[in-house]
Amino acid sequence: MSPLPERPAASPDRAARLQAAVARQGGRCLWCGRAFGSLVPPTTDHLVPRVKGGPSWAENEVAACRRCNAQRGHAAPVDWLLECRRRGWQPDAHALAAVLASLQDAIEARGGQRRARPYLSSQLRRLAREAGPAA
Repeated sequence: MSPLPERPAASPDRAARLQAAVARQGGRCLWCGRAFGSLVPPTTDHLVPRVKGGPSWAENEVAACRRCNAQRGHAAPVDWLLECRRRGWQPDAHALAAVLASLQDAIEARGGQRRARPYLSSQLRRLAREAGPAA
């Protein structure tokens, strides 16, 4: 009798992915920099919006406060980064670049995500070009 193939590990649930994003970001909103707590709870923000083909993978999710997540809506990540800077907030451009690069790597490794690929590539190019020296 041959051994059964190993089943892939189950992917983390939404709550676990959110907690991982909060930890990865040092307990702060990616967009405005506010610390999460009882008055500023974290929410899951998809960098490549689901309506643009973005997956619900940890590599596509960041932690954002409700205000930032709601006000961003479906705005492109680089557009929202620049808007946050215009408002005088402290968005984490380095973390944004790292998550976008991680998502690109995950898509390359897993395949699929046909609609998300060009959107993601354009955001990485724009971030390199427009985010400026603070990125």
